[in-house]
Amino acid sequence: MFIGHFAPAFVAATLTPERPRLGVMFVAAQLVDWAFFTFALFGVEAMRIDPAASVMVPYDLYHMPYTHSLLGTGIFAAAFMGVVALHRRDLQLGVLAGMVVLSHWLLDFLVHVPDLTISGTEPKFGLGLWNVPWVAIPLELGLVAAGFAFYMRRTRGPAGPPIVLIAAMLLFQLVNWLAPHPAAAGPFLYLQALLAFAVLTALAVWTGKNRWFRKRGGLALQPW
Repeated sequence: MFIGHFAPAFVAATLTPERPRLGVMFVAAQLVDWAFFTFALFGVEAMRIDPAASVMVPYDLYHMPYTHSLLGTGIFAAAFMGVVALHRRDLQLGVLAGMVVLSHWLLDFLVHVPDLTISGTEPKFGLGLWNVPWVAIPLELGLVAAGFAFYMRRTRGPAGPPIVLIAAMLLFQLVNWLAPHPAAAGPFLYLQALLAFAVLTALAVWTGKNRWFRKRGGLALQPW
């Protein structure tokens, strides 16, 4: 799953009256993937290209005990919760950000073939919807559409930034699905992924700065 991870970010960004900029929640949504591709660059975790890994995704994610175990994701969630809560002096915001981090493992569980763990060792889990494209593709797009619609309904502001954001998300997802995959995993692939996350996060920050909460009656409540 790629852009589907951002669905909880759209929802969480509307659930506190403080200033939870959308960029914070976008970082939370992909925090463990930020960590995975960074770890892969340094050989701490690993993947390889295997066309037989699944129907949709030729990635054999065979060693990711720290970022994609439920325990590891929980540690990342707790750490991010603490950082956000302390930095923003807002426990509610920190808890929401931590929950978005934790949602990553749960959403991956739906689509990954069994490569997720509870504590970093066997057994491995995953429902394997990547092997059922006619389910996995509508699921991912549906999650994003629902989250984005919720965000737009709860906020107001110029239409341009969110349209650019969702268009970029869909473009990156189409490239992820349709572009030729590399023959081997390596730094170029890992840096591509990190760059995609960075671009989408920057667009989310820009979008958040140009949206306001709605009050009953459709009036703006507060800029964020």
